[in-house]
Amino acid sequence: METINLCDNQDFPHKVGKGSRLLGIDPGKKNIGISISDPSQKIATPLKIIVIKKFKKFVEDLNKVILDYEIKGIVIGNPINMDGSLGPRSQSAKDFAQNISKNTNLPITLWDERLSSEGAFNLMGDLDINASKKTEKLDQHAATFILQGYLDFLNK
Repeated sequence: METINLCDNQDFPHKVGKGSRLLGIDPGKKNIGISISDPSQKIATPLKIIVIKKFKKFVEDLNKVILDYEIKGIVIGNPINMDGSLGPRSQSAKDFAQNISKNTNLPITLWDERLSSEGAFNLMGDLDINASKKTEKLDQHAATFILQGYLDFLNK
């Protein structure tokens, strides 16, 4: 029997502990945006985009990031509908989280990512980055927006 490590947003910090980095993930069909927090869990930083070809390869790439950065917990964006209901994309994110939990023993939580792509795009606009570069880096910045949203919730 496999362990599913999905936690709600309140239990997650207790399972992760203090002084450890978190990983933010913006799941997409082709690209997965990855961000990491500092060990004090205050600031999220864009890290990279992992292009999905095969899930097994993605898990290998993800586990390398987890080891390299000593990650202790994963925050995955959950695309809840604007009215608060859960749609097919939200179910997809939950399935994605469950698939990751089968391949890592880290605690995982889903975080409401409404407007994360739009927020990330606007944030990059403030940084004066050209449009093609914005689109190219959108996934990792969306992952950062998601993780920062969770960190702000954690630190309020």
